[in-house]
Amino acid sequence: MNTEPYDIDEILRENSRRMQMRRHEGYDPVAGDPDDPDRIMVSVPVSGVGVVCIPKAMKADPDWKSMATCRDFELLRIRHDFEFWAAKCVRIRLKGQGRTGPFILNAPQRRVVRTMEKDRRDGRPIRMVMLKARQWGGSTLVQMYFAWIQIVHRRNWNSLICAHVKDVAADLRGSLHNMLADYPERLWTGTDAPRFQSWQGAGNTREIAGRRCNVTVTSSLGQDATRGMDFSLAHLSEVAYWQTSPKHSPADIIRNISGGIAMVPYTAIVMESTANGVGNFFHSQWMLAEAGRSAYRPVFVPWHEIETYRTPCRDPEALWQSMTPYEKNLWDKGLTLDMIQWYHDKRLEMYSDSAMQSEYPSDPVEAFVNSGASVFESAHIEALRESCSEPLSAIRLAACQHTAGLMATPGPDGELKVWSPPDWDSPHITDRYVVSVDIGGRSRTSDYSVITVFDRMPGGNEGKVEVVAQWRGHADHDLIARYAARVGNAYRRALLVIESNSLESDYNGASDYILEELNESYPNVFVRTRRDSATGASIESRVGFHTNRATKSLIISHLVGLVRDGAYIERDSDACDELATYEFRANGSYAARDGHHDDRLMTRAIGLYVIHTLPKPHICAPSEFISPLRASGDTIFGGLCR
Repeated sequence: MNTEPYDIDEILRENSRRMQMRRHEGYDPVAGDPDDPDRIMVSVPVSGVGVVCIPKAMKADPDWKSMATCRDFELLRIRHDFEFWAAKCVRIRLKGQGRTGPFILNAPQRRVVRTMEKDRRDGRPIRMVMLKARQWGGSTLVQMYFAWIQIVHRRNWNSLICAHVKDVAADLRGSLHNMLADYPERLWTGTDAPRFQSWQGAGNTREIAGRRCNVTVTSSLGQDATRGMDFSLAHLSEVAYWQTSPKHSPADIIRNISGGIAMVPYTAIVMESTANGVGNFFHSQWMLAEAGRSAYRPVFVPWHEIETYRTPCRDPEALWQSMTPYEKNLWDKGLTLDMIQWYHDKRLEMYSDSAMQSEYPSDPVEAFVNSGASVFESAHIEALRESCSEPLSAIRLAACQHTAGLMATPGPDGELKVWSPPDWDSPHITDRYVVSVDIGGRSRTSDYSVITVFDRMPGGNEGKVEVVAQWRGHADHDLIARYAARVGNAYRRALLVIESNSLESDYNGASDYILEELNESYPNVFVRTRRDSATGASIESRVGFHTNRATKSLIISHLVGLVRDGAYIERDSDACDELATYEFRANGSYAARDGHHDDRLMTRAIGLYVIHTLPKPHICAPSEFISPLRASGDTIFGGLCR
């Protein structure tokens, strides 16, 4: 509930001002939008037309002066004005009304069209990644815009519709079939009547009669049928839900499709999807586009831009007093009371704030929230992500036996990302650095191995623990141990914490020797102790941290608290992605969502938990500092700790 002091009269005055700014609602595509800077108001020199607001490019067209009839004007305007063409030539099924009607673009659709039109008018290929909210017609818009190019602008200009399942792609093509069936013949310029017809007996391809433009449909798992075909337009729908299989991945599919589409005017590739969590291919493409590091323009539509999401506010003071902090923030962002009233009422139907924000996001971060069984809250993850950055350097690790420190010579796999190099200049500090290691599989299709370095006293001062370096890759288990020892050696003989499950279980303990020799050769290895439950006496000590059902619950619960409280500094955005895709399972266990990884996350969970159990670091005399050499050079780790 909002308990801040307020002046309801001032709030109502501000709300009235905001309502006045919403002039775009009630838009008339025939009259044209006078607020569009790419349009100009003109008196049309054709009987029966009058004054309209048309695209500036239409006024500059040489055919402008030769218009003689109303049809001449309409055909010329259709060539330059997609919004006019949609209203005049396209009929769609109107949501919730059980009937068809003219395709009058809503506010989000007009904004998206203007983005595509700018590229088209400037002679650039159209490339867009579109993050969709619910129920505003993004897929319909893309399909009709492509049809406009094929029907009005280009012959022999083939298009592809690829969705996560073929039925969705077929539905999109079905909307084109219905549109052609209702197309006004007086405005058709094809050599044959407007209709879909079969093409060379292909079951998944139809031809737009009179234009020689093909429309092919497929799914993300059946796209081999498109190889060798000539496409100029690609509508890639619900990309976040495209499955990964042994033969295909979303990245492979889109690379094959885009590789066959020339970078020339009037070509287009649009990837669109609702969000399906973070860390997947669609999320990565969105992040690249948003950062300006790809050819694709990012487009997102928030819920409050959709005109149907409004409820008249009959008691503004009651609404104001009942607003949550989130809803008050919506007001501070410029929303009107009728928008917030709709959100307030709709929220009562949802079981949590995160579920509401997932279905009706206000920004892309909310859209990518996984509101199902997430272990970590999205808001906490995003706060943690603010400290992430690109590493200062990336170093190839070598596992040779005779050279100490980090090396820039080739290693089998992976690089050590360094955000902060080891500090050897400040006074000796006990266990300042901790290296946490999660050992995965050997092959490139197995789980990754990760080595993460934590600094317990960043800058030599006590403060939040900070991630300062990380290696991730695939290698044999003995090489992983060598890499870890080399990294630990470089970071002031850091405490080395190895998750020992893989080594202890590998071929019935056949890799135990790796732990034993690591303990003999590296001077600062984490050792766990098992105690007798009755006497408390130590029974045995073993190298490494063992993850089981009990310890995993303990370390994950500890990590949840650290992420919630912002109690450590994360540097790797990919680690934040792993937090966002980490879930509770129905059997009570924790695991990464299918198709995702948790190797970075586990090094954080193990390393930060062990750090929590250690005495605070302190400055010590050089004589107290761990000796850098504790082994002869004849073991597999010899020479790494000199």
